[in-house]
Amino acid sequence: MDAFARARELIDTAHAADLRRAGDGRPAELVYADRMEAWVARLAPEAAPLLRLAARCQHLERWSVPRASFPLGRPGYLAWRKTLYTKQAGRARELLLQAGVPAAAAGEVATWVSKAGLKANPGTQALEDAACLVFLENEISAFAAQHAEYPREKFIDILKKTWRKMSPRGQELARNLELPPAIAALVREAVG
Repeated sequence: MDAFARARELIDTAHAADLRRAGDGRPAELVYADRMEAWVARLAPEAAPLLRLAARCQHLERWSVPRASFPLGRPGYLAWRKTLYTKQAGRARELLLQAGVPAAAAGEVATWVSKAGLKANPGTQALEDAACLVFLENEISAFAAQHAEYPREKFIDILKKTWRKMSPRGQELARNLELPPAIAALVREAVG
């Protein structure tokens, strides 16, 4: 088994420790990793295996740092997110090195997963686009239901922020998503 295959195995073993389950009974984090990798493959079909591994690390062991462990509100959310980026990047590097991936390549994955160089680094941007597409395609309806108390304007603002983080290619793919009518209307209003 080569280093990339070993790394994928180690990453997916870490995902399997997620006690949360998706609708199909698999660990939620493993389902998310599959979705991320599928979107990266669509966004960058010529992408090297390294970018696909990075996609699988997007939420690496996210379950171990619950959102509830940080204060409510935007500052708490931003602190939680920054903590996750750092932790996930470090863990990704650790697993790739353990698998025998060269240090420079493991460092590149850590850069992408940490969100460093968003808009400037193509790998970081590909992961961000994939994360936004996974959110829009698979998570936004549940998010809206969970936050039904949010006024319409707040949802519009969230969608605008999501849209701004995406590249033109990511936005193009997002425009072609089949969304529930109420969500599609919000997206249309947010992006004009």
